[in-house]
Amino acid sequence: MTQTVNGKPGRPADPGRRAKRQEQILETAVQLFAEHGYSNTDTQLLAEKLHIGKGTIYRYFPSKRELFLAAADRVMRLMRQCVDGSIEGIEEPLDRIAIAVRAFLTFFAEHPEYVELLMQERAQFKDRKKPTYFEHREVNVQRWQALYRSLIEAGRIRNVPVERISDVMSNLLYGTMFTNYFIGQQQTVETQARDILDIAFHGILSDAERRRRAGSGAKL
Repeated sequence: MTQTVNGKPGRPADPGRRAKRQEQILETAVQLFAEHGYSNTDTQLLAEKLHIGKGTIYRYFPSKRELFLAAADRVMRLMRQCVDGSIEGIEEPLDRIAIAVRAFLTFFAEHPEYVELLMQERAQFKDRKKPTYFEHREVNVQRWQALYRSLIEAGRIRNVPVERISDVMSNLLYGTMFTNYFIGQQQTVETQARDILDIAFHGILSDAERRRRAGSGAKL
């Protein structure tokens, strides 16, 4: 049995309950930050939305900065869970790539407030050497590079540095995510995913043009 601050017996801490409360705080914080912006979001409003005391929030997150960064981290955790769930049980490597692309685009198309949060982080915390999005990308990219490497070894894709492939694919998705947010979803996710995959998998040159350029020694 634990003790309260006044020395009287209290209920033991429930890790599950604490984790659930933390997720509730972060979920609501995302909505408020996205709606009002970092500077104009008051933790008192967050407390009122959750029907808890302001002090409760600070027991989980000692400052508004830490709350915001934890909210951004949650966005990326949810995105990774979404992508991982979409490819679970899929053995064909190229299908895994295609399904992951669709899952990524769908996730942010359905949650534009998440894009807003990532954008605010770039604007508000310029002192951070690496934004949350890229922290997660760095952790996650190794397994995709391993997949590209296996496809190269199998002779299914060109023998180019896997870092180059992962950088280009990541930049295509990152750019599409922000373009959709800034100008609105002009095409369906399926159309955007199909276009990205078509260009990534097949390129834009015809077989005849590739042969012509190879024969002439033309540089890319």
